[in-house]
Amino acid sequence: MKVLLIKDVKSLGKKGEVKEVKDGYGKNFLIGKGFARQATPEILEQHAQDELIVAQNLEKEVNELKDIAKKLDKAEVIITKKLGQNGHLFGSVTKEEIASALQEQHGIEIDKKHINEKSAIKSVGEHDLDFKLGHGLHATLHVDVQGE
Repeated sequence: MKVLLIKDVKSLGKKGEVKEVKDGYGKNFLIGKGFARQATPEILEQHAQDELIVAQNLEKEVNELKDIAKKLDKAEVIITKKLGQNGHLFGSVTKEEIASALQEQHGIEIDKKHINEKSAIKSVGEHDLDFKLGHGLHATLHVDVQGE
């Protein structure tokens, strides 16, 4: 019996693979537990169409992320914070502040989780931040912190 795996099955295969298994194992365990479906031509055709849609959506998402990365590489964000008596910032510049300033100044909406900040920005001046956008894409944003 041929089955199409809908979930990864240890020692058999990964999701999306078509495997030849014994009838009892296929019907009672794999199909019964929801790990697989019987590999009929209709099921295989539907799976191929689903895979094509997923690939197209992934390509679209990667292209959108590349556009965002280009915008981030060209953009500069200015953040104004209060200074203490000694000329240092009160606190530090947070990821939320960077994300909201980027939205306000350039209209680019980024989740704060994408900011790959190694150390907190605690000083006035220019800083370069790395953004991890997903799918192996990175961008660098130039942030200018000014005191008031």
